[in-house]
Amino acid sequence: MECFGFCTASTYSLKPLFEMLRTKYKATLYRDVIHVEWSYNDKIVDFFFISFGAAVSWGADRETSFKFIQQIKPFESQPYEGFESDEHIYRSDEFTYIYANENQPPKIVDDEICLPDHDSLSKLAISYAIGQSVKLETFETSIQRTFNSTKHLPEDLAKKGKIFLSRREIRKKTGQLFIERSSINLHLDVLDTPEIFWEFPEVEHLHKMASVYLDIDARVEILNQRLDVLHELLEMLGNELNHQHSSRLEWTVILLIVIEVVLTLVDIMKK
Repeated sequence: MECFGFCTASTYSLKPLFEMLRTKYKATLYRDVIHVEWSYNDKIVDFFFISFGAAVSWGADRETSFKFIQQIKPFESQPYEGFESDEHIYRSDEFTYIYANENQPPKIVDDEICLPDHDSLSKLAISYAIGQSVKLETFETSIQRTFNSTKHLPEDLAKKGKIFLSRREIRKKTGQLFIERSSINLHLDVLDTPEIFWEFPEVEHLHKMASVYLDIDARVEILNQRLDVLHELLEMLGNELNHQHSSRLEWTVILLIVIEVVLTLVDIMKK
């Protein structure tokens, strides 16, 4: 059976979404998560919608998952473009899963999730980790795109001693970098251990297991390092802007001195 994780928006409005879903399906509202259960092709399908804009499906194929998620679009805040056309501007993960012997501990091997039973809380715990992973992918993609668009700036400074941008362009680039860095920093808390496991500590180990498999801690550390580099780039642009301003003032002062000298010489010659 298939399990898909999607990140389709910045956030979901969970309470209105829950009120809509409960009129059509069996829906349960947890802290920051909605669980939806419905029958499809004579089997039970589970969907989990997490407040930070991630959705995870269990038992539905990709096309069915796409169609189901379309109905929640009115409840998305800042939806990611390209979701309908599968252009990977949004992020997704794909797994398979099986139900094994009840005595066999849960595990994930080669993108196959092995569960001992149909327990929805077990799926919720793993879904939360999958949701965090695809959310993290949106941050990784965003910051990589930023690096690709700005990598020439430190290269220009190293090779030619200056950045070939006007003061207006530097201010604009600084603003873009600041927004990018702030946006990621404001949402990094979604990658912490979820508060829902205060209520259900018995399944927290499943979330940790999935998080380790998905390398979430290591990826967050790398992301933080890249944010530090982005901060240094902001400082570099700020210094360049100050340098341009100082240089402009110096030339203005020099020009004024030259004008004063010329006027003095003219005055002397007249006398």
